[in-house]
Amino acid sequence: MDTHELFICCRRGDLQKLKYLVEQKEIELNVRDKWDSTPLYYACLCGHKDVVKYLLENGARCEANTFDGERCLYGALNNEIRNLLKSFHMVSSKTLRRDLYEEFLRRLLEMGMHEDVTFHVHGEKIPAHRCILSARCSYFAESFQTRWQNRKDIVIKHQLVVPWAFRSLLQYIYTGRLETHIDNIEDCKRLARQCQLPELIKEIEDAYKKQSSFEMQKPGVNITNLLIEKSEDSFDLEFDLGKLADRALPRELSTFVQGELPFEPEYASFYPDVCFSVEGHKFLCHKVFFCGRSDYFKALLNDHFGESRRLENNLPLVTLNDVPCDIFTQIMYYIYQDSCQLSENTVYDILWYADLYMLPGLKRQCSNCIGKYINSDNVLQVLRSARLFNQARLEDQCSEFIANNLVNLIHREDFRELVMEDASEIKMREETDSIGIIDDIRFHLTNFVQTYSEMEEANERLRMVDDLLEDMNLDG
Repeated sequence: MDTHELFICCRRGDLQKLKYLVEQKEIELNVRDKWDSTPLYYACLCGHKDVVKYLLENGARCEANTFDGERCLYGALNNEIRNLLKSFHMVSSKTLRRDLYEEFLRRLLEMGMHEDVTFHVHGEKIPAHRCILSARCSYFAESFQTRWQNRKDIVIKHQLVVPWAFRSLLQYIYTGRLETHIDNIEDCKRLARQCQLPELIKEIEDAYKKQSSFEMQKPGVNITNLLIEKSEDSFDLEFDLGKLADRALPRELSTFVQGELPFEPEYASFYPDVCFSVEGHKFLCHKVFFCGRSDYFKALLNDHFGESRRLENNLPLVTLNDVPCDIFTQIMYYIYQDSCQLSENTVYDILWYADLYMLPGLKRQCSNCIGKYINSDNVLQVLRSARLFNQARLEDQCSEFIANNLVNLIHREDFRELVMEDASEIKMREETDSIGIIDDIRFHLTNFVQTYSEMEEANERLRMVDDLLEDMNLDG
């Protein structure tokens, strides 16, 4: 429903509702409809400059010389929007916040962190991680166990392997995304064939056909870059990296069958470099994931807290006290595959530890899960939890629920207490001061009213709010 509203907003130019969907609902902007069109494309097509600018500022993708970029430029209603598209090169903090997992994987490859192997391709050094390459590609997994075994520096001299194509291949393995110049397509396909990645070859060929067809239909359009992106409904990347979490589980907790063939693990080694001890169970993990995704673990594993004191099987042994084993297991899966099992019974505990371990993405996933269980009995407690853990979207869900169920909640004593708490936080009241929960309720009562009957109902509920404030002797 929210996705449908997003497309409607971009067609109509409804910037206010768009901001609400992005900032409160945290909706994904780079979605596609059944015509393979994005919200940004419709905003360009309909000439809504403010909407186009806002979408770009908040992470809508429109790279120059790519299919989506050229399509937006070609379809833009006027030159003002075309110039805006051409001049825009911003990646905002909000964009990075929504794509934490993708950004983490991108940084691993581009900047390096705890890498354990370096490829030398015609003099160019390319650091990488054996665990990721092995989990994602059987060719690398086999090579690390045979001809590249125990080698930290691997020299590739073959004339047909060029550095830029090798980097593009690793980009795809790490992120599910590949961007390269049209002239490099054959180099990339050759490497994909050598590394036994038939799905990448097909994606390259399909993307090239799509771009060629668009160029033929739109005279004057010249697409020079090929861009392959992971589709919204594809979880191959997360599944592959989640296999590392499967292997990290202690044997006594794992449902993964180990032993004689055909039940032998697919990869003989998964290259762990740190061991976490939780309630006596040993989790064999990778620093690159824990340090890259959590500043808490980054500091911990750099021994800032002095908690890594002895070795086991040449691995640093780090004991984590006070976290239940089942909760740590779910946190570990999130760190590796960006998702975990959340239930009504465990979600609050996981939220607490996600906050402790500085995992904002997991906190948002917990909030999304909690939002499914909001009812009249728990909405006020959920609202307080949302505020405690700084989860604006969940807080907004609670406010919307209260507004929609105001008749049942407004006379409750705990609701009056909440209103009084918000009022008491306002110090040195001025005419512009207002009560937080009251403002939020009024917003949801009035902001999206469309019909006369809805207006009448909203006014009736607003009078109920005013009567409550008068009864409590509060200005709001």
